[in-house]
Amino acid sequence: MPQLTDPDFSKTVVLLCKHSEDGAFGLVVNRPLITTGRVTVEFDPPMSTDRELQVWIGGPVEPYRSWVLVGEEPDEAEELGGVKIADGLYLSTSPMLLGKLLEPVPPPRTRLIVGYSGWGPGQLESELEESSWLLSDIDADLIFSTPADRLWEAAIRRLGADPAALQMSKGVH
Repeated sequence: MPQLTDPDFSKTVVLLCKHSEDGAFGLVVNRPLITTGRVTVEFDPPMSTDRELQVWIGGPVEPYRSWVLVGEEPDEAEELGGVKIADGLYLSTSPMLLGKLLEPVPPPRTRLIVGYSGWGPGQLESELEESSWLLSDIDADLIFSTPADRLWEAAIRRLGADPAALQMSKGVH
């Protein structure tokens, strides 16, 4: 919601990857960073790239952990080593896939995401009751085809709403 002022989540779009009675796990999908200089990943042997590598901030929790979000059907499920989030959208921790991101021509519709967004048991439900978040179906094209600085507004408009007209209120029980 526009009134959500937490700097970690203000004007973010979060891909909710897992939700259970134990809590929720999601990734912010509209916070890119561009690294400059040489990037080296600890492989054996080490791999590096001199090209700009786009890294996305998935949230404030465990910023040293990384995932690869893939917006295509994988060629081989074993290579992906990940979890299906929705049709055509997978989350992986595969070192092989991470290595491909360092190649001169990385795979399309693939993002390196560091950190994640997490909620304890009942926390997300409470935030939803307070109307802190809007819910929408997952749209991989929206995630991968919309510029990051326009994704938040595009996601809200996709729901048929005007971001300027939204107000937070207690949800209906």
